[in-house]
Parts: sequence; structure tokens; C-alpha cells
Amino acid sequence: MNAHQTINDCSVIGVATAAARPIPLAAGEVRAGFPSPADDYMETELDLVSHIVRHPSATFYVRAKGDSMEGYGIYDADILVVDRSLTPRNGDVLIAAVDGELTVKVLEQIGQRPYLVAGNPDYPPIHLSGRDCHIWGVVTHNVHQLGSHRG
Repeated sequence: MNAHQTINDCSVIGVATAAARPIPLAAGEVRAGFPSPADDYMETELDLVSHIVRHPSATFYVRAKGDSMEGYGIYDADILVVDRSLTPRNGDVLIAAVDGELTVKVLEQIGQRPYLVAGNPDYPPIHLSGRDCHIWGVVTHNVHQLGSHRG
């Protein structure tokens, strides 16, 4: 896979690597109140990639496109971390190729049948029986900008 490749409106960013630069991790936790002056120091460094990627050789990033998953907090242009080594389970967010088109949806069992379900009621569930469906991996993390900083 190339470092950057587009497949059916889904931009595959690349495979995760261990060549990341650690960033300082503030000690303590962020409170929903007034901060304590004692919390104003750095505890250690955090390599974000090693924190969110458990299986580097089986992990890739993909950029989300569209509004079908907004109900699950996945927005247009978000970067999804996808682990191909995980076995998909009911309730997991997946990247799947359905009839040749890549999509990100939640795997749900409705009755006795598997479906891919959007996080937006404007998109109907996708029934998987009798369709050409290949699971690319399980989405483990979502990276997106907040508020006015969104692209």
C-alpha cells in the first residue's frame, strides 16, 4: 500500500510505524472545574502512536468522508485508526468493502442477520447476507479536530 492512496472516496493514509516522537504528558487529569496549582507540571512523555496502536504491522489510518457516522462521533475528514488483526464483534465500528465500495459502519446483529449500521438515520442499515463483503479491520480510535479548528 502506498503512503497515501485513494480507494472509492476513502483516503488510506498509511500503515502505522513506530517512528513517532514522544510528546510531554501532563501529570494528573483534566478536571471540569478549577485546576490545582500542584497539577502544573509534566509527568512523563507520551508516544501517542504507541498508546493507540497495539499491533503496528496490522494497523493503518484512513480518513473518513461524509456524515453517515456523526452519531458515533466520526465526522468528515476524521482520521480513523484501523486494526486488521482484531476479530470483528457485534457493536464494533468497522471498515468494510461492500460490493466493492469502502464504508465505515457499526456491525450489528438485527434478528439473526448481520448488518452494517450508520450513525445517521438518513442512511439505512446495510444487510450483508448475499453481498460481497470484506472486512478491512476494526476502528480502534478516531482523531478529529474540535470546534473552530476543524478543517
